Amino acid sequence: MKKHRFLLVFVLLLTIGMVLGACGSSDKEGDNKEASGDSNGEKAASDDFSVGMVTDVGGVDDKSFNQSAWEGLQAFGKEHDMEKGKGFDYSQSESDADYTTNLNRLVREDYNLIFGIGYKLQPAIEKVAEQYPDTHFSIVDSVAKGDNVASITFKEHQGSFLAGVVAAMKTKSNKIGFVGGVDGDLINKFEAGFVAGVKTVNPDIDVDVQYAESFAAADKGKLIASSMYSKGIDVIYHASGATGNGVFSQAKDLKKNNPDKDYWVIGVDRDQYDEGQIGDYNVTLTSMVKRVDVAVQDVATQSMEGSFPGGEVLEYGLDDDAISIARTNKDALTDDITNAVEEYKGKIVDGDIEVPSTRDELDKYIKSL
Repeated sequence: MKKHRFLLVFVLLLTIGMVLGACGSSDKEGDNKEASGDSNGEKAASDDFSVGMVTDVGGVDDKSFNQSAWEGLQAFGKEHDMEKGKGFDYSQSESDADYTTNLNRLVREDYNLIFGIGYKLQPAIEKVAEQYPDTHFSIVDSVAKGDNVASITFKEHQGSFLAGVVAAMKTKSNKIGFVGGVDGDLINKFEAGFVAGVKTVNPDIDVDVQYAESFAAADKGKLIASSMYSKGIDVIYHASGATGNGVFSQAKDLKKNNPDKDYWVIGVDRDQYDEGQIGDYNVTLTSMVKRVDVAVQDVATQSMEGSFPGGEVLEYGLDDDAISIARTNKDALTDDITNAVEEYKGKIVDGDIEVPSTRDELDKYIKSL
């Protein structure tokens, strides 16, 4: 009897031990799974994450803000071992009518985050975002309504002010040009900041302002530049997307035929030094660099990590190095110019100079000089 009772207790203890061992093994496997990222946690979410962008009519190779945005998306994809078409991609717009169509197509293809590049996409972004509240959207260079929309803006007027300082210190003729794309609130920020920078250095400098009314008309840009240079203007700042390619083309043509004369161009959005190369010479004086690529990569990362800034307006400026002046052409940017740029940058960041961002503000600023 005692023997049977002993065996019964032994079997009972053995069974309890096996159950506890199984439970412990299960917990351990769960811990290992979570530690390796195989659970339904952040890594799994990042593996399934995809991001796309819709260009404006300037196209992904506009050598300006569309291209900069695409470079940011490519950098994001590379960081997370993605491939074009498998994790990130773009849709090119040939006309304004393509914006809504392209946004809807990316939604149907289940992209988690979709960027609209350029303020002209604002109405389309707001419309599509309202229809698809579970999809994240972001617009560059404008503010759009929607809890699922992040608006990316920049303090372009600050960088343009510094570009104006460079132009004013470089001109020999005291005649400077500004070529804008479409005349509106956004490009007026570039214009106002630039003219303010020029006039701060020398109020007597004449600034000729012209608009091409397009971001994709290189022929119009070339024509405007030809007219400006023929009037003695020796520095042109363009804020016109792909239209600016015509400004560079005209400056290079003139420089080739008149190597002893100055035909400078100030680029925009990205460092456009390469666009100004002609033989051993470069007509790109500097560029007002707007780090659209950094902003796109930043917002994409936030969305993937579950902290998407929906409904927020993000503004990038001099104080976080998202706006800057390119210094690639070291032969053209003398020490006195770069020192002046640093001095004025400090005054802007510290609040000693309030750079105008509209024409009305510009008028008041000039009168105060």
